[in-house]
Amino acid sequence: MQRKIRLYQTLDWWIIAIYLIIIIFGWINVYGASYDYSQTNFWSFNYRSGKQLVWIACAIVIAGVILLIDGKIYEQLAYYFYAILLAVLVVTIVIAPNIHGSHSWLVLGPVSFQPIELAKLATALALSRFISKENFSMRTLSDALKTIGFVIIPFALGILQSEAGSALVFLAFFLMLYREGLPGVVLLIGACFVVEFLIVLPFSETPIYGNVGSLGFLLALLLIIMVEIGSVLVYNSDKKTAGHIFLGTVVLFIGGALINIWRPVAYDKIALIAVIGSSLYLLGLFVYKRKKSYFWIAFFALVATGVGFSGDYFFDHLLEHHQQQRIKVALRMEVAPSSAGYNVNQSKIAIGSGGFTGKGFFNGTQTKLKYVPEQDTDFIFCTVGEEYGFIGSAGVLLLFLTLLLRMIYLVENQRDIFLRVYGYSIVCIIAFHILINIGMVLGITPVIGIPLPFFSYGGSSLWSFTVMLFIFLKLHSIQKARFR
Repeated sequence: MQRKIRLYQTLDWWIIAIYLIIIIFGWINVYGASYDYSQTNFWSFNYRSGKQLVWIACAIVIAGVILLIDGKIYEQLAYYFYAILLAVLVVTIVIAPNIHGSHSWLVLGPVSFQPIELAKLATALALSRFISKENFSMRTLSDALKTIGFVIIPFALGILQSEAGSALVFLAFFLMLYREGLPGVVLLIGACFVVEFLIVLPFSETPIYGNVGSLGFLLALLLIIMVEIGSVLVYNSDKKTAGHIFLGTVVLFIGGALINIWRPVAYDKIALIAVIGSSLYLLGLFVYKRKKSYFWIAFFALVATGVGFSGDYFFDHLLEHHQQQRIKVALRMEVAPSSAGYNVNQSKIAIGSGGFTGKGFFNGTQTKLKYVPEQDTDFIFCTVGEEYGFIGSAGVLLLFLTLLLRMIYLVENQRDIFLRVYGYSIVCIIAFHILINIGMVLGITPVIGIPLPFFSYGGSSLWSFTVMLFIFLKLHSIQKARFR
């Protein structure tokens, strides 16, 4: 007779212990960051420290409920949950009030909630259900497009809510898709688009020689040509075609330089002709040789060209003014310590003033005097740096790293595809939040307003990350009990 295995025997207590340490230390920092000298009772719901304790208590109850529910329900209802969350996101665009330039918060009496936080969980479950189906293959075009569609739809709805920060988190799913067979060239193309945007935006209005053309577009188009040549060499081993593209580009620029003797020439237009010409050449080779790789390289070049020339438009029309300013400050396009760069400057001052060991609890002058805006939410890591110094900051990073490595270890030892895909999805989401949040606090990445997992003040973030993590623990405990 099979021995009955109890739940506590199959749970991973290392992850639970790390989770509890992080949320407790997070609450201590929320209390320290939001404390003012008139505060007499940190248990009071009138203060953020008291509210955060309520959110933590509720999160622990939610975690317990998740562990007691039959784990099969998460796979069975994955598509329904995803569809419901998409509908809620659409409704949110219409009815949500404008809060800090974003239409992503549903206000229910005294409680505000961001549905897009749960949409990350719903997307992870839906992807796990779809990828774990029989005969799934990322190499099949229909399966690959459907998989990408699961990610792109909530991403687009997040953009429409003017919640660019949370929307960008969905791009982290592509790292999981790469683990599940998505061709590396897709990630390379995505990276090229990002680099292209970073080139075009700062230099789009910088003229080339003779005040004609745009330096940003010229550099972006030259990058596209280089990727074309490299792709032809890597995927087709066709040195002849790569040489033709290179030689044709050189000839066009030499001709432009000769014409420039008599009249100014827009070199970005010459680069555009080179890209279009090389793409048509590759399409001709596709028709003649019947090799799909030529088509996809040409397709990439034309799409990348469209992205380059439309980047300014989307930047101006899809992002709020404060978001544009933050990106410009991060790219050193503007220096504005009194506006867009104020948060980051004050945050770096706070972290730097903490030194190696920190100033001690309640002794941070930057945080106590409220110099850092949002210091208990998006910028809570600067409180750690000021009050606990390098040691405290490194300790927090080590805790997060241990959590992620432990999850990866458990995922890699799983036979169940659903659990593996879900586990990697959650790892990617948490890792993306950590990297971007701490990066923006240090001034490395633009300020896009995403919380530090389990640490920042707020119920929406804490509950959604708790649900994600404990569903993973429940699914892992089921698999562990099955093969024990």
